Amino acid sequence: MSRPQYHGVDHHVGKTPLIRLKKLSELTGCEILAKAEFMNPGGSVKDRAAYGIIKDAESRGLLKPGATIVEGTAGNTGIGLTVIGHARGYKTVIVIPETQSPEKFQQLRTLGAEVIPVPAKPYSDPGNYNHIARGLAEERGWFWANQFDNTANRQAHYLSTGPEIWEQTGGTVDAFVAAVGTGGTLAGTTQFLKEQKPGIAAVCADPYGAAMWSWFTNGNLDDDDGDSFAEGIGQGRVTRNIEGLAIDKAYRIDDQTALAVVYQLLHEEGIFVGLSSGINVAGAVRYALEHGPGLTIATILCDSGAKYQSKLFNAEWLLENGLEPGMEVEEVFGERR
Repeated sequence: MSRPQYHGVDHHVGKTPLIRLKKLSELTGCEILAKAEFMNPGGSVKDRAAYGIIKDAESRGLLKPGATIVEGTAGNTGIGLTVIGHARGYKTVIVIPETQSPEKFQQLRTLGAEVIPVPAKPYSDPGNYNHIARGLAEERGWFWANQFDNTANRQAHYLSTGPEIWEQTGGTVDAFVAAVGTGGTLAGTTQFLKEQKPGIAAVCADPYGAAMWSWFTNGNLDDDDGDSFAEGIGQGRVTRNIEGLAIDKAYRIDDQTALAVVYQLLHEEGIFVGLSSGINVAGAVRYALEHGPGLTIATILCDSGAKYQSKLFNAEWLLENGLEPGMEVEEVFGERR
């Protein structure tokens, strides 16, 4: 018998289960399937981008043992870079907007990252968290992960998420749905899937206040249409990971619809996720109701709800922000059928 091979956590990114969402599948007459990305070592889909960016940098001689990685992030990419960085011998400095959940700050610091909170400012402002991270890299000789415009992010999903969904569905997948933060998940996954089966639909689920619905639907970046409490998604510019991405359908998903999905998954299916996951699943349901029944639709459960307990699972916070946790999914989708 050959000796088994053992590896550290960095070798266990990906290969997450594809979970059937029972109630929403029954509601739509489609197979609504979701990748359980909260089962990655760092707890989110961003582990894939983090691993891909680190491996790419190593292959190009940009990262050497003991180096420091700096990144501007809403939290999850920073967590992924820190976990995988520890496993491969790197330090991390994370620049994060002050508006992100307290749980993310606590987790990053617990993991050992140096955390630099900054005011939330648009990309056009020099004080934007990405520009600050880039400046620190230039000043101190650190490696800037640059998740938004580093196409190693997109490539990571082309090499992992897409092939996994194709294999797990036996090639029967008809559509893939994802929100856009950097654009890597949607671009890389759909690129692979469309190469296998050109008729697969690439679908964007966009929160209010973001510009990708407008970009894919109208060809402009007019995003003056509201706001969202979703963290880690919502983009106002065409990143390099998005460039060249052809989308078949895009949806605007409001927070109340996404919240109803989050609570349904928690109470009826035992799946504990955050608002970005709710937006993704809501997009899959919208597509199913418009194009089904009989379709197989895959999407992403981005991360665990544990990072959002002080907000999404706090009755007082929900009340203050006009959100109703008791709304049924039949109600929020019934109006859109």
